Amino acid sequence: MKILVVRYRFIGDMILTIPFLRNLRYAFPNAQIDMLVSPNSAEVIENCPYVNNFIYFDTTRKHKYENINQKKKTFWDYVKLLRKEKYDKTYILKRSLSSALLCYFSGIKERIGFNTEGRGFLLTKKVNYDKNKHESLCFLDVLKSDGINPKDTYLENWIKEENTEKVKFLFKKYNISPNYKTAAINITATNEGKMWSINNFIQIIEYLSNEKKIQVIFIGAPRDKEVYNNLKYSKKPIIPPVNLCEELTLQDSLALLKQVDCMIGNDSGNLHMASSVGTKVIGIYGPMPFEKWRALGENNILLKADLPCMPCGLKKKCPNNKACLNLITPQQVKKAIDSIF
Repeated sequence: MKILVVRYRFIGDMILTIPFLRNLRYAFPNAQIDMLVSPNSAEVIENCPYVNNFIYFDTTRKHKYENINQKKKTFWDYVKLLRKEKYDKTYILKRSLSSALLCYFSGIKERIGFNTEGRGFLLTKKVNYDKNKHESLCFLDVLKSDGINPKDTYLENWIKEENTEKVKFLFKKYNISPNYKTAAINITATNEGKMWSINNFIQIIEYLSNEKKIQVIFIGAPRDKEVYNNLKYSKKPIIPPVNLCEELTLQDSLALLKQVDCMIGNDSGNLHMASSVGTKVIGIYGPMPFEKWRALGENNILLKADLPCMPCGLKKKCPNNKACLNLITPQQVKKAIDSIF
């Protein structure tokens, strides 16, 4: 049997497909399972043993990470490509109309996916999408609709030795002492509406460095490097933070997150990456649905406010000046740091 899984774009979403992929492999141990993914974001699960092949879907390059060095293809190029593969069934975890149209025109007989964006007529099995349920569990609902009962729901990830060795090299290069505890910090986000105040993060960096004697490591996209370089401290960090924004691939970042003691950051894919390798997370959550996108893990500390306007999902300009984020104080984050260290 040949199966196609469709879920392209966004790092966090890719991480959250892991329980789905594992349970799909349980159900079809001998099948060829391929996955249609977007450039670069799929890198966070590229070592997944449950997938035979990744097919890179690259049509718009709308997002900042869609920058692979290959000729851009059209929608119809992918229809032709998928038709040649002659898949028996597809699980369409992407909720868009275009993803269902792609599978329909590709001639895949069994098309199973969420009944969203008026695309139900394109599916052979329609699955209700629960906006209040964690996204990883929604993916598992797709399996349930096909008569497959998931055995487990946990996150996991896979790191190559070469990436671990690179992180060890960087620790030596930047004189990161093995005597210090370490905390990775990401103060940016793809959407600025999810970002906690930079001034608040500065207080946290100073607290970690000066009072807790913890080595801070900055991670993020290459374009974030200058954000960290331009931070204005009121108290110079005793243990200078290390900025690794231009030094790490996504696989390197996974290896680094496995090595550090804690990950602190905004609601973003970095929190899901840390959780997938078992690292404790302190997450700062605001406008997005918390129960749907929270970082999974028993030891995580996830902070959020409680306002009538939450969650807004960033569907309109905030009339309250991001009150949901501003109500989370540096003192709350410091308390969470104290409980972990």
